[in-house]
Amino acid sequence: MKIIFMGTPDFAVRILDEINKNFEVVLVVTQPDTYNYRKKKYEYSPVKSYALEHNLEIFQPESIKKEADYILGLDVDLIVTAAYGQFVPKKILDHPKYRAINVHGSILPKYRGGAPIQRAIINGDAETGITIMYMDRRMDAGDILRIEKIPILDEDTQDTMFEKLSILGSKMIVDVINDLRMGKIIPIPQDESKATYAYNLTKQDELIDFNNTARGVFNQIRGLNSNPGAYFILDGMNIKVYNSKVVDKTTQEKPGIIIGVNKDSFEISCGGNTVIALTEVQMPGKKRMSARDFLNGSGRNLISINKEVNL
Repeated sequence: MKIIFMGTPDFAVRILDEINKNFEVVLVVTQPDTYNYRKKKYEYSPVKSYALEHNLEIFQPESIKKEADYILGLDVDLIVTAAYGQFVPKKILDHPKYRAINVHGSILPKYRGGAPIQRAIINGDAETGITIMYMDRRMDAGDILRIEKIPILDEDTQDTMFEKLSILGSKMIVDVINDLRMGKIIPIPQDESKATYAYNLTKQDELIDFNNTARGVFNQIRGLNSNPGAYFILDGMNIKVYNSKVVDKTTQEKPGIIIGVNKDSFEISCGGNTVIALTEVQMPGKKRMSARDFLNGSGRNLISINKEVNL
């Protein structure tokens, strides 16, 4: 079974590893290297780093649509993608004997798009999962080959769910490929009436909306932990928040008011008369720190009772 793998971030590495252990990976396609201006050097994607370590051939087109001929010239049975990062043209999808399949981090048709894991957490979903489906010219709309689900726990963040779903996808992929080759899978069309979209995150998505309930703010913070991180504005500075907890009390203050300062946190009023306690933050240009360290240091003169944030 000759396979082309397309992927870029950490999420894709475990999936590539399982494929490489069980099949012949003839090519790894990943995004071009990025230049880190602070470190003054180019940085490889996690998938490229894996491919280099395992002596796999690498292809990094700026535009896979414009450079499709290289792939079309290869003898290949299957293409597998996992968070590649570019739309793949139909002529490539139809090139392999068994077409092209995608490993997607949601329970399709819910959360098609580039940020399904983050959106599931932010929206307070109780579960998510991995869908492996045929690729289609439309975004994440192909027929479903297999779905497996896992719960989203309160202690989960974006980072932990990426890790869990990467592991789940890596456990599923070999069986799906083998079953596909042996004709054991009957593809199931997606129900278009149930399709929803998880578009890539914007800067506005990162700004904490304290008009939401404390539970909603809690979900927003953990859904963005650790990259890019949620933030609020205080004295003109964007202060990132990585951890928080819902406080078991109510307030009559309007949303966005600092109503309490404790040893290990500070509390802000939220919608529905609820309260959130922020427990881990980051000042501009500084490292992440506990709220205790923040309040004992740079936050000492910033945080005060009755002060309003996001002004």
